Amino acid sequence: MDKCTDPGIKSKIREKIFLFIFVFFCKIFEMKTFHNKVVWITGASSGIGEAMAYELAKEGARLALSARNQERLEEVRNYCLSLGSEVEVFPFDLSHLEEIPKVADRVLNHFKQLDLLINNGGISQRGLASETSLDVDRRIMEINYFGNIALTKAVLPYMIRQGYGHLAVTSSIVGKFGYPRRSSYSASKHALQGFYESLRTEMIGKNIKVTIILPGRIRTNISVHALNEKGKEHGEMDKGQAQGMPAEYFARKVLRGIRKQKKEILIGGKELIMVYIRKYFPYLFYPLARKTGQV
Repeated sequence: MDKCTDPGIKSKIREKIFLFIFVFFCKIFEMKTFHNKVVWITGASSGIGEAMAYELAKEGARLALSARNQERLEEVRNYCLSLGSEVEVFPFDLSHLEEIPKVADRVLNHFKQLDLLINNGGISQRGLASETSLDVDRRIMEINYFGNIALTKAVLPYMIRQGYGHLAVTSSIVGKFGYPRRSSYSASKHALQGFYESLRTEMIGKNIKVTIILPGRIRTNISVHALNEKGKEHGEMDKGQAQGMPAEYFARKVLRGIRKQKKEILIGGKELIMVYIRKYFPYLFYPLARKTGQV
């Protein structure tokens, strides 16, 4: 009998083909975890940075946590430790650009690798452009843009040498359009958008991924700590912010997107429709933005 027509051989060939297809698709859809990955999070003392730290700790990531508030960082660290994660804190101020390379050296010397940087630190704004001092504009840009990219520039040569890495940066929905009482904040996020989109093109072929995170209204204290026209703390929770998506839910969705190496992750509620109104119906956008920007 011809071996090719032998029912037993045919059955084995079918089994091997099925196994190959099964393994192939498992590899494609395999959900990567952060177990044993070294992840550095800035802005980790509160809000979405804190929420992402807890989600990563549950997966067994090795965490470097940074923010200005060392006391709060220690509290976040202790909770992450209780979840079984290895955690170290590296407090610093993003506006002190001269400190950033030194902090980066400390993190890299401690962990000996860096798989993911979540560049999340920053500050928001609540004030009319006509009444906001240039000093406030400069301070917001210094923290949100220059501090952010200074940290990326500090770790990028290391990632290039190690042959892999992932950079995730927290922008904002107002990185896609201007919005009332957020002129400097929106400008800083537009700047991040341009920088990281350019960087992404430069990293093609170097195995370094870039993800831009675009939160809508997330239930955090960002509006409370925002700067007003005079550079003082706004001190109030926006109504829209208070009704926003819980930070824990947001963090899970963001990390899912980072696993999938998405280029952009836009997350929020009904406010996300403004992105599409601005793009396709700009004549509607401006009166709507003026109205919704008051809350």
